[in-house]
Amino acid sequence: MQSPEASTAVSPTQIHLALAAFADEVVGTLARLIAYVGALALFAILALAALGQLPDLRDDEPADKPAWSVADRSHPAFAISRIDSSEKTASYTILRHPEGGRRDVLRWTNEAGQPVAELDIYREGGEFDVARPAIADLAVEMGLSTTSTLEQAGLIDTKFGPVALFRPVGAAEGTRACLGYLKRSEEPALQISGFSCQGNTLPARRAAIACTLNRLTLLTSGNEPRLAELFARAELKRRTCDSPGSPDWLLGAANAQLRGAL
Repeated sequence: MQSPEASTAVSPTQIHLALAAFADEVVGTLARLIAYVGALALFAILALAALGQLPDLRDDEPADKPAWSVADRSHPAFAISRIDSSEKTASYTILRHPEGGRRDVLRWTNEAGQPVAELDIYREGGEFDVARPAIADLAVEMGLSTTSTLEQAGLIDTKFGPVALFRPVGAAEGTRACLGYLKRSEEPALQISGFSCQGNTLPARRAAIACTLNRLTLLTSGNEPRLAELFARAELKRRTCDSPGSPDWLLGAANAQLRGAL
């Protein structure tokens, strides 16, 4: 029979096992604590990152986009040949876009300074939006509101081929509403557009637009050989400025339904 002292004695092995168990528990607790602190730190980083984006998400103002700017140092690439020396020189403005686009804009005004005609040669760059209707910009060029709509007003024949005409919706045939025009080229990526308020009758305004386009010449193509090729081919089809009523300048006043690409 063991003595009370012997029954209450703790062996060194039991102490060692107890210490080992305690050490394991401490290590496990520390590992869980480190993992917990690490998770909290990760959530804090994600929260700070999200908060850093909140001002952009709450901002109702659209982000600033690259815009067109006047290129004062660029040289004119196009010209309108004169019929006589009494013609006034049009104002010539060159606009460039950071994404590669270029617009050569020629404008004519009357003695009161009011615009009577405009010609815009647009060489497309990365900024060109294929989803935006071209006639939406044409309405703005014509001085109309952004909500104004245009309707087809027939075709004219030019050295660049058929050119579509447009007028404000509801404009009567006999009124002096300005006529807009639009011609697109896929290769090279080029758009010729503008408007004319010249002439007292609809045939006269159509003739004025056809004459302007037939007199459009290329001064320099820069590094765009296909642009030079386009104008070289067009010059072979160049016509003189015919008087209104000539069967050569108009494809047909009744031809108001366009087919195919412009």
